[in-house]
Amino acid sequence: MDPQPVSGASQAIVHSGFALFMDGVYYAVMVPLVYLAVAAMIVGIIAKIARIASSPAPAFTLKTFPEKKRPLLAALGDSFAMPQIRKRQPLFWFFLMWFHLGILALILGHFDLFPNVNIMPAASRHMIGAGFVGLSVTIPAFYFLRRRFSGENRHISVPSDYLLLLILIFTFLLGDMISWGNSWTAHGFVMTKADFKQYFGILAGFTFADPKTVLPGSHYHFIVLHVFLAEIFMVILPFSKIVHTFFSLPLNALRRK
Repeated sequence: MDPQPVSGASQAIVHSGFALFMDGVYYAVMVPLVYLAVAAMIVGIIAKIARIASSPAPAFTLKTFPEKKRPLLAALGDSFAMPQIRKRQPLFWFFLMWFHLGILALILGHFDLFPNVNIMPAASRHMIGAGFVGLSVTIPAFYFLRRRFSGENRHISVPSDYLLLLILIFTFLLGDMISWGNSWTAHGFVMTKADFKQYFGILAGFTFADPKTVLPGSHYHFIVLHVFLAEIFMVILPFSKIVHTFFSLPLNALRRK
């Protein structure tokens, strides 16, 4: 028996229904889920800090580093210059420093997208670094992933270590595509710094407008995926090893007490 014919009108209704569904998914990722992910990250980090602060003091000293006349300054040096790692693993130290500097530039680049903030000229189509900031986090992230597969690091790594790095790498790569497209091609993603600034204005102003109205073009799919991966990272950050960033200075200070 021949299948029942489907009219063009029915196909149009199905297509329209799917398009409306995807528009709803995209909107959820680009607006409400951003607020939820940021809130989850902040609450998770605060809860971890509170749990550590309320823990009983150890019965033994944490003074494991050589005594210095100015322990706080020494703790700052331990946290940001990482001299111990530089002495024992200079290549790892190089990529760590490169990565941390890249993350700082990345944060500044995204901060530059908020309304009334112009680290780069307001008329510029480029973000900070014109595409090179992405390389400063992507290349070290690939090195960290390769390092997980070699030597003793392979034996102490757990699946979540690999998953976290893969999420970071794909988030960075999508951001790189956007940044490189704007910086190194004639037309790029047809989404400039001014366009992204309007999107951040929607988020900062809690207007709950549809970002699709200010981020035009078929490349919107890449933006949504980039934001979605960033949201996943923010949610799992408080439970990951990367959260050590928030505790390195106080812990290094304790080690010198």
